[in-house]
Amino acid sequence: MQPKERDRNHQARHNDFHTPWSIKKRTEPASTAAIKSSIVLGVDIFFNNRIERLIELAARYAIPTMYWYREFAVTGGLISYGISLIEQYRQVGLYAARILKGEKPAELPVPQITKLDLVINLKTANALGLDVPEKLIATAHEVIE
Repeated sequence: MQPKERDRNHQARHNDFHTPWSIKKRTEPASTAAIKSSIVLGVDIFFNNRIERLIELAARYAIPTMYWYREFAVTGGLISYGISLIEQYRQVGLYAARILKGEKPAELPVPQITKLDLVINLKTANALGLDVPEKLIATAHEVIE
């Protein structure tokens, strides 16, 4: 995706968000002024319970953001490439059922992620003033308009 005004001066910065305080501190206007884009890689319950809040902050500060879980893009985030939380929880349930039926956990195979979905939210892209290339749209598993 290309911003309509081409700005290629990006610097990577890592931020950990593990508490509501850390989100508040790192999303104050002084902290977000230089942010041009972000990638959210949240793999814990803290992120899973704050999908709407993280999307709202990205929208408030007009930060194009890519997410790991498809639910972020479906809820209003710009783009996601990763797994579905719902599918992940379904797999956990199936695994637990096998254990409850008597299978030994040590003998069960470790499940591997086999499906990653690219989800693009064009409504969010338009709100951010981004043009999404047709090639990217064509490869997406789901496009939200």
